[in-house]
Amino acid sequence: MRKSFITRVTGATALVGLLLSGCASSGGQQLAPASFVAMQEGPGEEYVIGPLDELTIHVWRNEELGAKIQVRPDGRITTPLVADLPAVGKTPTMLAEDIRLQLSQYIAEPLVTVIVNQFAGTFSQQVRIVGATEKPASLPYRANMTLLDAMISVGGLSEYAAGNRAKLIRFDKSTGSQREYALRLADLLKRGDSEANVMLMPGDVIIIPESMF
Repeated sequence: MRKSFITRVTGATALVGLLLSGCASSGGQQLAPASFVAMQEGPGEEYVIGPLDELTIHVWRNEELGAKIQVRPDGRITTPLVADLPAVGKTPTMLAEDIRLQLSQYIAEPLVTVIVNQFAGTFSQQVRIVGATEKPASLPYRANMTLLDAMISVGGLSEYAAGNRAKLIRFDKSTGSQREYALRLADLLKRGDSEANVMLMPGDVIIIPESMF
């Protein structure tokens, strides 16, 4: 009888261990760690203008044709002699060329420069953080941005966050599909585990659930 009882207990313990290991491994793929300070900084992808970006448009030797404007929610801008020109989805260089083509109907060989003063960016260039954080937000992506940078910007985890069950959703351009990765935010922010810090990409979405208890 005693031997049978020990066998049952041992079997139950093994089953619980298997279940726990299965739960631990079900959080998604892991991303490679990133250092807290980048060893080598470099430029990111070329910036694409988004709705509500604030721009300065300069036309050389024709100051009256320049303007400081905000991109409208519909993605267009209006400047002197140029009405309802699409701006969203273009780089500043591309937009400057479009304005130059419009102005060339009125003046000879205009030289146009577009400067982005305040950045909002398109959704594909933002990092969005939702769920159990102090202040969920959409952050403009910047070159060499890490998970730690993003969490500092939103004030860290809320009191009831289950940080080690957080997920990162990333669109894979090569396959045209979304991929899910596991994050260990509690280890990163509360224990300072550098292995839990990862590099972010434009368009990433970080989802932080609340603890069940």
